[in-house]
Formats: sequence, structure tokens, C-alpha cells
Amino acid sequence: MKITVVVLNWNAGKYIAPCLRSLGRLATRPHQVEIVVVDNGSTDNSVKLIKKLFPKFKLIQTGQNLGYAGGNNVGLQYALDHGSDFVWIVNPDVQVHPGSLQALADAASDHPMGGIFGSKCYFAKGFEFHKTRYTPSQLGHVLWYAGGKIDWANLITQHIGIDEVDIGQYNQTRETDTVTGTSFFIRRQVLEQIGLIDPKYFLYYEETDLCVRASRAGWKLYYVPESIVWHRVGQASGIGSPLADYYTTRNRLLFGLRWAPPRTKLALFRQSLQHLVSGRPWQRKGVVDFYLGRFGRGSYVN
Repeated sequence: MKITVVVLNWNAGKYIAPCLRSLGRLATRPHQVEIVVVDNGSTDNSVKLIKKLFPKFKLIQTGQNLGYAGGNNVGLQYALDHGSDFVWIVNPDVQVHPGSLQALADAASDHPMGGIFGSKCYFAKGFEFHKTRYTPSQLGHVLWYAGGKIDWANLITQHIGIDEVDIGQYNQTRETDTVTGTSFFIRRQVLEQIGLIDPKYFLYYEETDLCVRASRAGWKLYYVPESIVWHRVGQASGIGSPLADYYTTRNRLLFGLRWAPPRTKLALFRQSLQHLVSGRPWQRKGVVDFYLGRFGRGSYVN
């Protein structure tokens, strides 16, 4: 089995090194594994750092910011072109357990109709949403993702188990509606059948769109609790930032009007009008760009 691990870098010099070090400690025998870092036109010191500290990893430089969707597509296409059976997308603000990849590969072997597999994701210590809620011994065991649900009536994606301390309550492999892009293990045949990530999204909702496309094409999605990662939540894009406001607003419209049931589409349209009247500045901009067909990077300028 050949596996390509793809890590997308964009100005992640402050936190990508722990991610790549953890990937260098993976237990992967007997699989053939290649680690590929795709740089999305970074302007910080991260490219120099990667070349210096991780010279054995493949580095692909796009020369521009293609977003999460376009940047990861570069890695996905590289994996397909080089004969990989699976691709594991790992965010640069993540550290992985040494056995995390092997657990995903084992689950894929056990579930031949499984197209996409996701890890059990913990908050990295100090990055919990409710930092004072937990004892010191619980830190590092607070769940961020243990499977995902799509509430189609309200068009909300939900992480199962979020903010709960892990006491084994989500230790069963099971089907899931969505797999987080934080740790996203996908079978080659899925990409060959449904295509790569839709670059219209640029950032946010792109992996959810890919999950829905895979599911509707007949593939199953699985949460794999034996695969464990720790996520520095909010490092890459910032929670509640103008960037998040813009892309979540615009892309929720794109995703919802593409996949949601008719009643939800109507509610989404009404909500978009409310955003135009009373939304925050970048929410309004996101709605305008959606209706004008400005996708990809759109008009967000950071």
C-alpha cells in the first residue's frame, strides 16, 4: 500500500515544525509512505525552516495562495500521479500519534467501501475552548472531533463529542456524515470517481462538500478512534476572524444551495438577505460575492 501524506503550509512557521516532527515518527510498516509539504506562497520563514529541518520531505511550492482547496489539490494530484493508493491530508497545526496512520490504513482494509476516514481529534493542550473547565490531567484528552453530523434542516455541521473529556465513550469505529479536514484519509478510487476538492470554496466547507459528494456516489465515511491527533484549534485561520466571517458566509450559501433540501434552501436565502441588511461587514461581503459568482479567493484581502 502506498500512502502520500499531504501537509499544506501557509505562513505556518510558528507551528508547522511539531507537526512534521510527529509525522517523521509514524509507525508505517509495511506501507510505503511519502510526506509532501505543499507551500501556498508563504511570506514568512516557514519554507526555509522546512528545507533546513526536514530535507527528506518532498516540498512543492505553488508560488501563490491557492487556499485550502487549491493547495491541497496540488498534493492530491501529486499523489495520484505517483501511484498512491491513499492520501492523508493533515493540517499543519496538528500533531499525530505514531500509530495514527497505521490505524487509518487498517480501517481502510477492514472497510473496502469506506472512501474517507477521520481520526479522533483532541484539542492540543492550551487550545481548548473552555480552558478553565478541565483539570490538568484532563488536558490533552479533551475531544474536538469524534465523528461529525450534518443538520440539514439548519445547515449546521456538528462535531460529535466536542468539549467532552475522553473516557472511552467514542471508542467504536462507526460511519459518520463528515470527516474533518484536520485529518482526512481518502481512497484513490474516490478521487478518481468524484474528482478533487472544489476550488470554488478556497477555504471552509470544502471538505464537507467532498464528503457529501463521496457519500452520494456510494462511498461510506468512517470515524476511526484508534487514529489519534492533537489540534491547535484556530491557529491556521483564527476563530471569529474577518476571514472566517467572509468564507463561512459565502461558502455556506454555496454548499447549502447545492446540497440542502428545498425548505433549507429557502431559509438560507432569507438569512442571506438579513446578512445584507444587518450582518457584519465581511458577512455582507460574502453574500455579495456569492450572488455575483466571485468564488475561489473572492474579494477577501488580508
